[in-house]
Amino acid sequence: MTGPAARRIAVDGADGAELASYQWGASTAPPVVLVHGYPDTSAVWRPVAERLADRFHVTAFDVRGAGASHRPRGLRAYRMSRLEADLEAVLDAVSPDRPVHVVGHDWGSIHSWESVTGTRLAGRIASFTSISGPCLDHVGHLIRARLRPRHPDLPKLLRQAARSWYIAYFHLPLLPALTWRALGHRWRAFLTGSQGVPDHTPYPAPTLARDAASGIALYRANMLPRLLRPRHRPTTVPVQLIIPTRDFCVTPVLSYGVEHWTRQIQRRPIDAGHWVQLSHPEEVASRIAEFADRIEEGSRRSPDHTAHPI
Repeated sequence: MTGPAARRIAVDGADGAELASYQWGASTAPPVVLVHGYPDTSAVWRPVAERLADRFHVTAFDVRGAGASHRPRGLRAYRMSRLEADLEAVLDAVSPDRPVHVVGHDWGSIHSWESVTGTRLAGRIASFTSISGPCLDHVGHLIRARLRPRHPDLPKLLRQAARSWYIAYFHLPLLPALTWRALGHRWRAFLTGSQGVPDHTPYPAPTLARDAASGIALYRANMLPRLLRPRHRPTTVPVQLIIPTRDFCVTPVLSYGVEHWTRQIQRRPIDAGHWVQLSHPEEVASRIAEFADRIEEGSRRSPDHTAHPI
């Protein structure tokens, strides 16, 4: 298979960001946009993109601060509103007239939830597949409802809190970036040794240490404000949750109660670790394709692209 077509996408806004994007498949096919997480680049999606390319027009892009995309300075540049503007620019560039199937992993899923549950891109997202990245507003409400004595989910929430220790660490000055610069060269060994990631995958990118240092701003700019002051964020977009059951970062408890926020949802567990798109690309691609096909079939029956029961 030939490599992807590269394209720079300009984002309207004060910081004049440009995003590096990569596309596979025929432009007339149903569009799929893949959004990566932390500390990744679009390369983390390549095994999945290549498996989808025969049936879909697939786009993966480096989010701001990562890979070949713009690296703005300051926390303001990494707030959810800027991330949503980036996704809007990508949708405008690759599919201005047709709703897109969005797939997000880790922080890519977290910031995609912003558009899935908001009004800015209403009607632009045909479906959403979320992998290991909850809506922070939903988590804020979850904590308020269940973090109390004798609640049956309290032990699970406490275990999740213990696994999220790195979030507090990322709020410390200097140390997180220094840690990545000192230990980043061991990241591939960690992924292959404990996450089931094949050694031949096109990841991590050579920019890993810089990407990780820049991406810390995602946590500092968004995590506490959303968890402490969660908003009401329902959606009519059909949602698929792919849940890696051996994810050491994001446990299933963070998806509890999502049914309250969306009318159409399906859960698809996979026996895998956090980087499931690298360790099990065939399964992930298959589930994305099945879900998108179902929504496309519903849209053909109703050309207004309104949501349909799953």
